[in-house]
Amino acid sequence: MRLWGIRGATTLDSDTREELKARVAELAGQIQRRNQLEVEDIVSAIFTTTPDLVSSFPAAWARSVGWSKVPMLCTHELAPQGSLPRCLRVLVHAYLPGPPQHVYLRGAKVLRPDLVEGEDNDES
Repeated sequence: MRLWGIRGATTLDSDTREELKARVAELAGQIQRRNQLEVEDIVSAIFTTTPDLVSSFPAAWARSVGWSKVPMLCTHELAPQGSLPRCLRVLVHAYLPGPPQHVYLRGAKVLRPDLVEGEDNDES
């Protein structure tokens, strides 16, 4: 087992607590499933949101789906002109036996196609 960084991102249609909760749950679940990851193997997670997402803390919702003992941090992402709006990103540090499967969902698939080439990232 080696310590790896797993990247993930998704977008929201609107800045509501309910939608943020759903997107965090979806993203965390896909990261765990695609990497066959147990919560105990997660060392830490850093969530970022674009400045147009202010309804809630992503880490609060990650705790609600089982990441309650994972040290997490939330912060805002830089938002240069023309950047992807309403975007939630995460960097998860975890012990895995091999290279991670990065997870980009919804509108965030355009961010890093080089990291997910050939992967099943078809969630709408």
